[in-house]
Amino acid sequence: MSALLVTARSGQQDAWLGPVSEEAYRVFLASRTGSALAPGFLQCPSWAAVKDGWRAQLLGWGPQIGSGAGELSGVALVLLRQFPGTRRYFAYLPEGPVADWTDPDLDGWLNPLLRHLRAAGAFAVRIGPAPAYRRWDAAGLKAQTGPGRRLTDVLAREVDPLGAAVAERLRSRGWARCGGDSDGDAQPRYVFRVPLAGRTSDDLWTGLNQEWRRNIRRARKSGVEVSVGGAADLPEFYRLLRITEERDGFRLGRSLAYYERQYAALNAEEPGRMRLYLAQYQGEILAAHTLITVGRRVWYQTGASADHRREVRPSNALQWQMMLDAHARGAEVYDMRGVPSTLDPEARSFGLLRWKLGTGGQVVETLGEWETPLDGTANHTLYRAFQMYLARR
Repeated sequence: MSALLVTARSGQQDAWLGPVSEEAYRVFLASRTGSALAPGFLQCPSWAAVKDGWRAQLLGWGPQIGSGAGELSGVALVLLRQFPGTRRYFAYLPEGPVADWTDPDLDGWLNPLLRHLRAAGAFAVRIGPAPAYRRWDAAGLKAQTGPGRRLTDVLAREVDPLGAAVAERLRSRGWARCGGDSDGDAQPRYVFRVPLAGRTSDDLWTGLNQEWRRNIRRARKSGVEVSVGGAADLPEFYRLLRITEERDGFRLGRSLAYYERQYAALNAEEPGRMRLYLAQYQGEILAAHTLITVGRRVWYQTGASADHRREVRPSNALQWQMMLDAHARGAEVYDMRGVPSTLDPEARSFGLLRWKLGTGGQVVETLGEWETPLDGTANHTLYRAFQMYLARR
């Protein structure tokens, strides 16, 4: 696809949108401006190498990008999936773009992005805005569980005004939330986060509930050892993941090659960006969890554990060490990723939420993912056909 520069208006200053190099993109993410936008790992350039079957573009906003002058004000990793039988693409920005969502001139940078993608052959776009929408404290949710109950049945402790404003702006511009009010996103709409900023390790310990503290002590007393593994340990991680999927009734649908590609790509971009934590008992690996770091944000991405010797609590030991390491590295939040929206104790998926609630963090409803077809009758027709294609898969 040929390079394309699009003029935009942001306040009183001209801005440009166009392709940027991996180096310029990474420098921006590490800059004060980029860090303030809280970029996620799904918007790192390395993620393009993880997503097999997608074409990728790295875009940036800023004055005179094409001539190399000025500084970037935002970036976007765009993944392009070709619609079978056509030369048109579905454009996906997972948990992106990395942009200033507080900017009242949303159109000043969003419209140039849409024009660029339309010119590049895209018929529709899906984005994942960064602002949060609602938050619930763990303590408040524990008291609200019951048959048939869901998160949306409980009054949120906080509604983020920025998230509400961005949602309204997107709706007024024709964007639709994927799945409506249900969780129809590729990335988790509800996530669990443990605040780390301004807290000591003692604060983190007292924030855990009694069951978590008891389980961590039990793991320590039993002799569970936690260490950081490497690429050679990924096959064992994957073996445990398949056991976990079977036990807990879910299927991520990812291969060992996927995790090997992810581990290699993320760590080539920045050593230690992705780490594999192992919990061993009497020389046997009983649990393995992956951790990803970008700036001052840390994510527990995927966890796996054996069916036996669960009484020595290897997963609690792993999480506690991962949380301590994130805190020691200056992370502001420990993101445990997705949780189900059910508060029904009889629901099979509730166990995951219950386990994470024990850390004393918060359930955060993100804005989720939003889609829009691009201008033109043909694009709208392709978008409807694409939706039917996905529904049949």
